[in-house]
Amino acid sequence: MINIGEQIPDIAAQAYHNDEIKDINLSDYRGKWLVLFFYPADFTFVCPTELEELADNYQKFQDAGAEILSVSTDTVFVHKAWHDTSEGIGRIKYPMVADPTGKLSRTFGTYIEEEGVALRGTFLIDPDGILKTIEIHDNNIGRSAKELLRKLMAAKYVADANGEVCPASWEPGEETLKPGLDLVGKL
Repeated sequence: MINIGEQIPDIAAQAYHNDEIKDINLSDYRGKWLVLFFYPADFTFVCPTELEELADNYQKFQDAGAEILSVSTDTVFVHKAWHDTSEGIGRIKYPMVADPTGKLSRTFGTYIEEEGVALRGTFLIDPDGILKTIEIHDNNIGRSAKELLRKLMAAKYVADANGEVCPASWEPGEETLKPGLDLVGKL
């Protein structure tokens, strides 16, 4: 499994994107922030609520210089069928990555061997390919695109902030912390 602060490997995969099946590599996204958004399977219950919410916020992620790749162990053909038959999933503009062998899911520690699907896992990767955040949880609990966008904005701020850090629930424009200086007098 990849750990925080490590370079992600360059893994090749197929994706369904803009009505086409495409070959992609994770290195194709160097120079941008990248969100890998693992989910268990197409045609399920919680997954479409998450993917639709990402679709509704996709432009905000792009405006922040990020690309989203949703990833499940389904094939690109299943992604296409879901995209073609579901009104909500049909709104998706980001690449839907196929991981039928589980290679990508295993690399990021989300693969459930006995089920052949991925846990809900979200990984935020900086433009240099360095892993910055990991969120993995039970498949019965949906995630928030708004919180993911907040984490992206905090990671971007910290990357450019000359040692400043973001406190809990930080939003762009709010005060940050300067480690060492902000603790003086509070001990």
